[in-house]
Amino acid sequence: MKQWVKKLVEQFDMDWGTPSNGKEAPQAPSLSEDRATLLYILDVYNKHLFEIQNHQVRKVRAKLDTFAKELVQSDAEEVEKALFKIRQFISSYRIDEYTYVQNTFDDFKRIIWDFADHLSEEAHIEDSSQGDINQSLEQLREAVESNSIEELRARSREFINFYLKHQNVNNERRSKRMESIKKNLTTVKKQLMEANQTMRRDHLTGAHNRKSYDEQVRRYLQLHDIDGDPMTLLLLDIDFFKKINDAYGHDIGDFVLQECVRLLQESFSREEDFIARLGGEEFAVILPGCNTEAAIRMAEEAMNRIRKEVFVHEKLEIRFTVSMGIAEITKNEGADSWYKRADEALYESKQTGRNKYTISKGPAMKRVA
Repeated sequence: MKQWVKKLVEQFDMDWGTPSNGKEAPQAPSLSEDRATLLYILDVYNKHLFEIQNHQVRKVRAKLDTFAKELVQSDAEEVEKALFKIRQFISSYRIDEYTYVQNTFDDFKRIIWDFADHLSEEAHIEDSSQGDINQSLEQLREAVESNSIEELRARSREFINFYLKHQNVNNERRSKRMESIKKNLTTVKKQLMEANQTMRRDHLTGAHNRKSYDEQVRRYLQLHDIDGDPMTLLLLDIDFFKKINDAYGHDIGDFVLQECVRLLQESFSREEDFIARLGGEEFAVILPGCNTEAAIRMAEEAMNRIRKEVFVHEKLEIRFTVSMGIAEITKNEGADSWYKRADEALYESKQTGRNKYTISKGPAMKRVA
């Protein structure tokens, strides 16, 4: 079995049954590359779900987990049934997902169009008033050409009175219009800010999402190129998270994710610290201004805080741990390389016992319990 396939299967933390000799740990079944590729696609899809109508994330995640297990554990005949269910689900879900995105985009367009329509109405009123002035001005011209002093005096007085009245009305309308536009701008700005925050936050935990993480990494790397200050990335996974879901259900799994983010926010509480949920049970923490030694101190504090915490949900008492990979940015290093080193360090932590961190030292890695 190829290394990438083995790594993919191992991350599911499934119970492969009791070993025949009762001593050695049971081995994960061998997978073909075709089946492993589909398993990888389901895993990526699972990590980047978002809440849509008729499809709660936790329920969709439970379905995808079931599909993944069936792909791994089914024999040749049973896998055909599993593939049929996957095709059926993806077909239905993708339509609803597209509809949700399209409706969200339509709502965004409506906000802008309502504002544009308001401005258009104001412009139309202004044009109508200008037409009345032109008509009064034309009557004044006719009085000038009539060679009648009385006619000219009367029309002049009428035009002046009309113009002054029009200016007063126009000034009042302009003042009201500006006030209305100001209120509309405030409303639009608020709506757009709310939409922007929603797009950049994980709906379940309140942490930043993957899109926000990618944008923030680019900004931090640009600042690093300028000031050269140290900066460290932490990647972490909740240990045996899928077993928590299997044992207690996805409601408890969601609760654990929320509590994990809460503790991370308490541990990494500086204004510049950045916490993101990258998908599933994987999180990232960016620590600007921190070298490896400073990041280790903060990581140890966070891990100890999590180890000691007892999470009470209804009648259940739950404990969990996390594994971490730590990578300090190196000179001229890009975002992909930086992430890869932290990810490899995280993988090393998970492969050597979990509930620990590993420090990336460029090509080589140093393990720390």
